[in-house]
Amino acid sequence: MRTLAVALAVLLAATVVRAQPPAPGPRGPADLMPLPVEVVWQSGRLPLDAKMTAATAGPADSRVTEAWNRALTRLQALGVRPASARPADVRRATIVLRWQNAGLPVQAVGEDESYTLTVTPRQATIDAPTPLGIIRGLETFLQLARSDGGALHVPAVVIQDRPRFPWRGLLIDAARHWQPLEVIRRTLDGMSSVKMNVLHWHLTEDQGFRVESKRYPKLHEMGSDGKYYTQDQVKDVIAYARDRGIRVMPEFDMPGHTTAWLVGHPELGSGPGPFQIVRTWGIFDDALDPTREDVYTFLDGFLGEMAGLFPDAYMHIGGDEVNGRSWNQNPRIQDFMYRHQLRDNHDLQASFNKRLYEIVTRHGKRVVGWDEVLHPDLPTNIMVESWRGPEALGQAARLGYDGILANGYYLDLNLSTASHYLPDPLPAGSDLPEEARRHILGGEACMWSEMVTPETIDSRIWPRAAAVAERLWSAASVRDVDDMHRRLETESQRLEAFGLSHRSGYVPMLQRLVGDAPVEPLKTLADLVEPVKHYARGQVREYRSDTPLDRLVDAARPESETARLFRRQVDFYLKNGPDAAQAGDLRAALTRWRDNHAALEPILDRSPPAAEARVHSRDLAAVSRRGLEALDHLASGRSAPAAWVQDAEKDLAIARKPSATELELAVLPAVRKLVLAAAQLDQLAAQGAAAWNAKIEEQLTLPR
Repeated sequence: MRTLAVALAVLLAATVVRAQPPAPGPRGPADLMPLPVEVVWQSGRLPLDAKMTAATAGPADSRVTEAWNRALTRLQALGVRPASARPADVRRATIVLRWQNAGLPVQAVGEDESYTLTVTPRQATIDAPTPLGIIRGLETFLQLARSDGGALHVPAVVIQDRPRFPWRGLLIDAARHWQPLEVIRRTLDGMSSVKMNVLHWHLTEDQGFRVESKRYPKLHEMGSDGKYYTQDQVKDVIAYARDRGIRVMPEFDMPGHTTAWLVGHPELGSGPGPFQIVRTWGIFDDALDPTREDVYTFLDGFLGEMAGLFPDAYMHIGGDEVNGRSWNQNPRIQDFMYRHQLRDNHDLQASFNKRLYEIVTRHGKRVVGWDEVLHPDLPTNIMVESWRGPEALGQAARLGYDGILANGYYLDLNLSTASHYLPDPLPAGSDLPEEARRHILGGEACMWSEMVTPETIDSRIWPRAAAVAERLWSAASVRDVDDMHRRLETESQRLEAFGLSHRSGYVPMLQRLVGDAPVEPLKTLADLVEPVKHYARGQVREYRSDTPLDRLVDAARPESETARLFRRQVDFYLKNGPDAAQAGDLRAALTRWRDNHAALEPILDRSPPAAEARVHSRDLAAVSRRGLEALDHLASGRSAPAAWVQDAEKDLAIARKPSATELELAVLPAVRKLVLAAAQLDQLAAQGAAAWNAKIEEQLTLPR
């Protein structure tokens, strides 16, 4: 599932940006995220002050009460101090929540989440078919709240909104690196803010079995290092999620990725054992034995217990990355395959999945599995989660399988927000017939945890997961990357209010690296580097589950916002000519970066944990100097000499070389664009800015 094929498929999944104008607001573009289906701004605004009251109208549902209490707490944090918390009359209340039908006892896929939010200068109303729509509408209402001159208000507006896809998930891998309850809770808060509705909880792996089994206690007692969720804690998470309109789907990965199972129950394995919890990362040989009846008896007992614990209708069985070596090396398994006319390991796994399907179905659940579970012998009422891409997902849909897309949404690859924002479960131009399209239920952002700890996981999920949430909620035509980034910055700030640390945890991590020295020079560098992409991390050094993740590469953000904005400035400058103000901004940034090494060098000399940053600090100084020289050549109106171009390209090539730091200098592409522009200035005059700029972009994408 997460092999090199993922990295290649992610690159192929990106599509062309279709720019669109943002929805205008009374004081500029809206900063809502996800962007609603329809926003019609009105005149005036509704004040939110001490006189604010609320009223509800609808069948009893505690989720509405809980949602309003959370909203009130957030409004109070913004300065609102209502005189009374008692329910008000619907006609006189400041905010009215009105829903038509009681919610289902167990939240279901496709349950109506639509709502209408109407704000006038006198009253705000949220009308919805179900309590889920009230929960979603309240999040939009809170996003609209803004302060003006110390007073809080909501602009008058009418919003009609509903999700494009019913399945908008986030996978949290709590098995490879343990994630305590506080991480899960604050993640659920963030998910609710951006209208995600499925927590895919990956609970078992080679590195850990993370859920209590009262029927088979050796599973968690011997397979978890004591780090697991009790059943009471699981129930707490499920209730916490339900209050926020989020379903919880567990994943128990099998027949591979099961070493932690086998520590306490070696009799289930295909190999002889003994087994130990795995401390490294990768695909391992250990697997359940698909040929033994006692394995299915065991799974029947365990999955029956878990079916009673997790109320959701879906149960994920994994099914990925089974290399089959332990099956190939077991003569009894090979004999079984021969006697049952199973031609290869794929057939053997299909026979296992078929038995597993019968067990899970008997316990009242629908089976979900990764792409590998597809096989002609399996019924079409299983659901496929596709890491292979929209084409594979579409092929499954044509065969009648429900499916969701994970490809393109792997947050652990450290790719840009735009690379996660543009892939679509139903890409533009797809020739899927309408019947097949109905089987595409949505998608999930995936946070695999080899390289994250509870301290760093927020920075790897947020704010990029909000871009995936918008892709799955908003209309397919919402694809303006620049506008997405503008709104994402506001949403990122909002997310911090839930205790998420993707912003607040950054500087403290950097400060630890430099001790009591000033942190600003290291921050200037850290703002311009990114972790290496895809699964390049770990190619230079070996990582274990107990390896501290506290280096600069762990503090650095997956996408440098500073470098992204600098690229935009460079593009504007080259497109519009040598505008003095724009050139001045570029010069100021490059000068500061060039001079930063002189300030950072003495700090690195006395700060061993940060010393590995030296290579990038020197590169940043050299690259920035070349950028300044390129601006000089551009300002002169003449193409740079060939000798200078050659030397500049050499410096940039050195800075591009892989480093043991496992970091990349994110500003390099923009500076190289300036160098290429300086080298070809004469062609700019001859060809025109648009054609020339396209040529430069083409050169930047060529192999280097």
